[in-house]
Amino acid sequence: MRVPLSWLREYVDLPATETGRDVQAKLVAAGLEVETVEQLGAGLKGPLVVGKVLTIEELEGFKKPIRFCTVDVGTANGTGEPQEIVCGARNFSVGDKVVVVLPGAVLPGDFAIAARKTYGKTSLGMICSGDELGMGDDGSGGIIVLPPEHEAGTDAIALLELVDEVLDIAVTPDRGYCLSLRGVARETAIAYGLTLRDPALLDVPAPNSYGHPVKIADPRGCDRFTARTVTGLDPEAHSPIWLRRRLQKAGMRPISLAVDITNYVMLELGQPLHAYDSTRLEGAIGVRRAHAGEKITTLDGVQRVLDAQDLVITDDRGPIGLAGVMGGANTEIADTTIHPETGEAQGTTEVVIEAAHFDAISIARTARRHKLASEASKRFERGVDPQAAAAAAQRTVDLLVLLAGGSAGAGVTEVVAPSAPHTIVMPADHPDRVAGVTYGREIVVRRLQQIGCDVYGQDELVVTVPSWRPDLGAPNDLAEEVIRLEGYENLPSTLPTPPSGRGLTERQRLHRRVGRALAGAGYVEALNYPFLGDAALDALGLPADDDRRRTVTLVNPLSDEEPALRTTLLPGLLTALRRNDGRGSHDLALFETGLVFHPTGHESVPARLPVDRRPTDEEVAALDAALPRQPRHAAVVLAGAREQAGWWGKGRPADWADAVEAARTVAREAGAELTVRSGQYEPWHPGRCAALFAVVDGEETLLGHAGELHPRVVKALGLPERTCAMEIDLDLLERAGTGVSKAPRISTYPVATQDVALVVPSEVPAAEVERALREGAGELLESLRLFDVFAGEQIGEGHKSLAYALRFRAADRTLTVDEATAARDAAVSLAAERTGAVLRGA
Repeated sequence: MRVPLSWLREYVDLPATETGRDVQAKLVAAGLEVETVEQLGAGLKGPLVVGKVLTIEELEGFKKPIRFCTVDVGTANGTGEPQEIVCGARNFSVGDKVVVVLPGAVLPGDFAIAARKTYGKTSLGMICSGDELGMGDDGSGGIIVLPPEHEAGTDAIALLELVDEVLDIAVTPDRGYCLSLRGVARETAIAYGLTLRDPALLDVPAPNSYGHPVKIADPRGCDRFTARTVTGLDPEAHSPIWLRRRLQKAGMRPISLAVDITNYVMLELGQPLHAYDSTRLEGAIGVRRAHAGEKITTLDGVQRVLDAQDLVITDDRGPIGLAGVMGGANTEIADTTIHPETGEAQGTTEVVIEAAHFDAISIARTARRHKLASEASKRFERGVDPQAAAAAAQRTVDLLVLLAGGSAGAGVTEVVAPSAPHTIVMPADHPDRVAGVTYGREIVVRRLQQIGCDVYGQDELVVTVPSWRPDLGAPNDLAEEVIRLEGYENLPSTLPTPPSGRGLTERQRLHRRVGRALAGAGYVEALNYPFLGDAALDALGLPADDDRRRTVTLVNPLSDEEPALRTTLLPGLLTALRRNDGRGSHDLALFETGLVFHPTGHESVPARLPVDRRPTDEEVAALDAALPRQPRHAAVVLAGAREQAGWWGKGRPADWADAVEAARTVAREAGAELTVRSGQYEPWHPGRCAALFAVVDGEETLLGHAGELHPRVVKALGLPERTCAMEIDLDLLERAGTGVSKAPRISTYPVATQDVALVVPSEVPAAEVERALREGAGELLESLRLFDVFAGEQIGEGHKSLAYALRFRAADRTLTVDEATAARDAAVSLAAERTGAVLRGA
């Protein structure tokens, strides 16, 4: 909400010395988010005056149209002679009043004006557009053309109100009343302890039977509808400068007088309005729910198919507007045109003003359903004062009569659904107990009265909430109002005393160890939103029957493109990798640990848990049963160089083996032993994909996959070439582990090293050979390492050679050569039995 300070002063007598920064500080202290204070006209220096165009000479021979003008600027130039100015705009004529900046002036942006020779003429100044003066879009598309009543030489800086301060307020959803000058002025008056001149306090005629007929079919969706009629409007009447400037400062573009007035009143009182061309209405105005499949063309020119839950405004033909969102094109105010024969101005001369109050939830859902956010819907969904509808309609009628020469119709239509004011019963010391500060009853009552509440009672207060504060619904809401107006900065700072705890669980310790281990291995943690859409799963190349496509869909997602909870961590990580690569970081290693969500198919709608007591174990169990399965995963992605080049060597790029090693790093923290086998699983490359297994509850179980991504996936996601990834189930890994790894005993006896080279068929995984060697070597084996893989003619077709280094050591003695050799031979024997391995050269 943009609030011009000059406009705000109309409702609150602020001290003349108060600046926008001062008001900002006061409002921030009262709990409003005033983001910036914009200084309009900063650096502007005159002379900037009204000029009358006397002559226009079209200059020929240039690539674009150029005009040489003489302009009467009165005595502003010191001589009284016409000012000669070169201008390229064509939206003004001889006799028009324009805005002229003379040599010596400075426009916004430190643009100094001086006499200069151009297009063979000397230009003594400039005829200005709105953009050049920092006014914004005025709808003219060119030079500012002023009404004819302004005298040449008049100071245009004051006339156009070019110097002002504008407060830009980020209105939170619970403070919809501040989407109006009336609401902000109320907060300002309270902050300064001044009196508010409420613009809604108008004399409104009583409703009668002469007004335009209105029929409300859905009183829950529309509990108040006021209709007023104004006739005899001058179709040539234009919005005065003050009205146009206030709209521009508030961030709205002037359109036409009737529309500008409804926008102005909306900004002033917070009540959205709509003006219908009375001649285009057929029959009574109605409010009802749409029929499924009905269509309407809104003011933006888009034809929309309506939903049965949409609230619509109708006449005898059908829908003429989306209630609280946007009007229909078939009843809009007509543009003024000139009759080609008579020369008379033609346009809307009779309007019906609508000021209604609609259900906030209904309007919010309609606006989101049609992706049509408007100034009206923004206010209705945050709460509009229902009591302001009649005053807003009266204010609109008054301005139309004043500025367009119209006559107010005698008829006043007001349809109101009966309702009682909302009251809250609250102990007088409730704010004291909430804040931990003794305010006392007198302060509590005074603060509540300042925000518009009626308060009765002594020890127990009966508070009637004002109609413009629908956010006040409970004693805590009232306590918050007292606390914020008394000043959050005055609350004492008290550190809570935490109860003694039992520390982290074993599961939490594992998750932290995994994060530390991956960070220590050079990975950077990236936390991503847990949402995805079908596009991400399509890019990963997942088949239609893949379990990862069975998602939990959110009822109200943050984005329609990502409406589901993730079933894999990879989309978020790969998006982060692509974003960082695009910003120049090409050597990347990212990791994330987090929950994924898999529907079980047996979820149910849980009962709402009580808040006045601890839920029972049965209630908590029923809530858990209604949730999808949520295992915790760990995942990494890599691209670019894994080891940097330098004087120490050439470095090397990240490859599939690094992704497998990341899985082993995670497994070591859980005390689990991984078995790595070749696998095929989207989105990995079928020839460079490792399946990760471990023994869980006595059975070998698949925990995840690692390797290089498929080239099609890399291309679809725009990733660097040879991008690698790993994802593993931490919950299964925890069950496979033996807990925290214990530090080994360090033997003081020397190690005995034995190397073996085994020839096996090419399809035998090295991991199977390694497992057999470990088991066969027995307790004396300290470590085993694969240091060479060879295939060639010497080995034979369809075979490969695997060379291992075996380290043997005993804790209580020095091993003999015979003992080490016997252990090696036992390992080779078991490998030969299980995998068909043969000693190379044997």
